[in-house]
This record gives sequence, C-alpha cells and structure tokens, in this order.
Amino acid sequence: MTIENAELTTEQVLRRDIPWDTYMTTKLISGTDLQLLRRYDKMAESYKSQLLDNDGPAYIHVFVTTLRDVFKEETVEYVLALIDEMLTANPRRARLFHDSSLSNEDTYEPFLRFLWKGNWFIQEKSCKILSLIASARPNVQNVVDANGDASSSKRTLTTMENVLNGLVDWLCAQLRKPSHPSCSIPSAINCLATLLKEPVVRRSFVQADGVKLLVPLISPASTQQSIQLLYETCLCIWLLSYYEPAIEYLATSRALPRLIEVVKGSTKEKVVRVVILTLRNLLARGSFGAQMVDLDVLQIVQSLKAQAWSDEDLLDALNQLEGGLKANIKKLSSYDKYKQEVLLGSLDWSPMHKDPLFWKENITCFEENGFQILRVLMTILDTSNDARTLAVACYDLSQFIQCHPAGRVIVADLKAKERVMKLLNHGTAEVTKNALLCIQRLFLGAKYASFLQA
Repeated sequence: MTIENAELTTEQVLRRDIPWDTYMTTKLISGTDLQLLRRYDKMAESYKSQLLDNDGPAYIHVFVTTLRDVFKEETVEYVLALIDEMLTANPRRARLFHDSSLSNEDTYEPFLRFLWKGNWFIQEKSCKILSLIASARPNVQNVVDANGDASSSKRTLTTMENVLNGLVDWLCAQLRKPSHPSCSIPSAINCLATLLKEPVVRRSFVQADGVKLLVPLISPASTQQSIQLLYETCLCIWLLSYYEPAIEYLATSRALPRLIEVVKGSTKEKVVRVVILTLRNLLARGSFGAQMVDLDVLQIVQSLKAQAWSDEDLLDALNQLEGGLKANIKKLSSYDKYKQEVLLGSLDWSPMHKDPLFWKENITCFEENGFQILRVLMTILDTSNDARTLAVACYDLSQFIQCHPAGRVIVADLKAKERVMKLLNHGTAEVTKNALLCIQRLFLGAKYASFLQA
C-alpha cells in the first residue's frame, strides 16, 4: 500500500475522469449502465439527489456491477468514492441497497472482498459502506432474504450474516495489526461503535476475542482526535455492557480502573456521560459493585454531581449510580463480610474498616464466641507477613478500643500490647502509624480517641 493511496480522500478521487465508454466497448458495463453513469457522474449534488430519489436502486445496481466486473484500482476507488459521497450526503440512502428489485443481486460481495484485497482507501470505504448498509437493513426474520433468497438462487448469495462476521474479522485484524499507521484504529472503532448495536455483532466480536483489543484504548485523551477515539471506544464498551459474555471478560480485565481514570480526568460531557452510563450498567453485575467501592467511585460521582451538566441522562445516571454505590457500601460494610475477611487472614482497606457507622452498629458482634474475631486478629499480628494486613489489624483493634465500653480492658487481657509494640519497629510506615494509634488508644482510653483520628 503506497502512501499516496493511504492518504487519498474522496474529494481527490472524484476529480478523476473515468473512461466509461471504454468499459462499455470492452463489455465490462452495459449500454444502460453507461447512460446512467453519464447522467450521474460529475453532476451537481442537487441533480444527483434528484436522480437517486427517482431511480435510486438502478444506480446501486450500476455501482455494484461495476465494482464486481471492473478490476482497475483507480476505477474501483472512484465508484467507492461515488457511493461514499452519496451516503455521506444522506446516510438513509443505504436503504437503497435493500430494495426488493435488487433481491437477486449479490450487492454485498464486492465490498466484503475489497476489505482484504484493496489498498487502504478501498478497504476503509468498503468498511464504512458495509457498516451503513448493515445498519440500514430492514427488520426481517431471515437475514438471508435481505440480499436475495439464497435457497432459490442458482448461486449462493452473500448473506447479511456473512457481512457482519466478515466486518468483525476485518475490524479485529485492524486493531491487532493496523494496515494504516494512524487511520486503521480510529476507522475500526468508528465502525464498531455503530455495529455493536447489533446483538449478532456483539456475539461475533466476543468470540473473536475482540474485547481485549478495546481495553488498552481506554485512556485519558487531550487532542480533539484522541478525544473522539476515546469517546467511541467507551461507546463500544457501553454497548458491550449489555452482553453477558462481554461483561465476564470486562470483569477480568483492567477496563474498570481505566474507565474510572478517564471519567476523573475528562471535561468532555459526552465522554463522561458514556462512561457513567457504562458504570451504571456494570454496578449490579458480578464483583463490579465491590470494585467500584474500593476504587472510591462514590466520591468521584459526588464530585461530578456538583458540576454543571446539561445532559439529563447524565444527571439521572449519576443519581442512580450514587444510590447504587451507597447500597453497595452498606452491603459491604456488614459484619458477616468483615468476619469473612478476618477469618481469611488477609485484610485490606475495604469500606467497613473506616466506616464509623459499621463500628457503632456492630461493636457488640465482636463479643460472639468469646471474642473470636479479636483472637483471630491477635493471630494475624503474630503470623502475617503482609504489611497491609498488619496495618488494618492494628487499626481495627484501635477502633474496637474506641467503640466498645470495655474495649481497652478486653484488648489488654488478650495480650495485644506486646504484639502491637513489636510492630512499632516495622519497616513499613503504614504499619507503624496504625500500631502507634492502637498503642495510644490502649494507653489513653477511648475518652481521648477523638484527638487521635488517623
């Protein structure tokens, strides 16, 4: 692929003069085709529009048969440019490709073939045209019928299912190994943002392992071009958030932290909206709710709510996400959840540890089974080598001392002082800080705890 072909525009291609007469002489196009092409080519947009309104399917037939029978690259580019110009002026004209008069024409085949055999201009235009054709197809029960009845035809016609699968294969190939250094990925994402509205495309895309190709593209953007790419990538993720197999993959990827980084740093309302709508969809699925709580999404949502947004859908989604996150925090702050975490012997700063309401509502639960959970915390202090676990255990002991009426005495009786004192010399600042807080509360009592908040 030459740079010249890679950088071609529709406008440049349409400046060419195509020798239509020669193609008729060599029987590559018919006399009727020639008449239609002469009537249409190089005419004003308003006149072309009138021709398409009056006899649109006939022009689609001419364009498709020319693409099927003429192999000269410059002519193929020219016909694709004519179709691109026609659809750019009015995307609804893509419906012409589904006209009943073309039911026995293999209208999709040339475009599908050009995805793999043409230069970048030919590939990109074929992809764009096929995407628009696919989106404009009528709602029929049998997608084969949209391009002729294959069962009654002497030859097998390209079905819409062939088209959609072929498009997904090509789009994934572009994301994996771009044909064009700067255009392949934006073009592929732009098409996917349209095609992923189709359930069959979502299925095909996930089966092709395409989801993992999107995740690296979710990153904060600054230039106008990169912002548009980011928006369309997030739009793809939002569309996939309605499809269970895609959700399962997203749960095991870095998609969520990346989406959160984007929404924290973006000022573009459309980017913020599509990310928040995605988070709202994912909130109740699998472990996403707990992950969002751990990643402080509630604080981000409350910060976003304080800003002036004009989009009502965004404001509604922010309110729903806030309510869902608060419910998740309450659920994650239950004593059973806390008990399970302690018994597993691996502690982290999940919401319950620093939630005053959790300690107030559950402090008597610590008395169960002869203060079993406190005894497990002591064992953790003796045996754990994980700095985060040790820091959280010290903090929890200090919280028990502060919140339980006899907390200081109970913890002292369990010989906590000696264990915690050893951790004052730990090499990790997080551990020594929380060990010191625990010792201070143990020595001074809950009465002075308000002065010792971490």
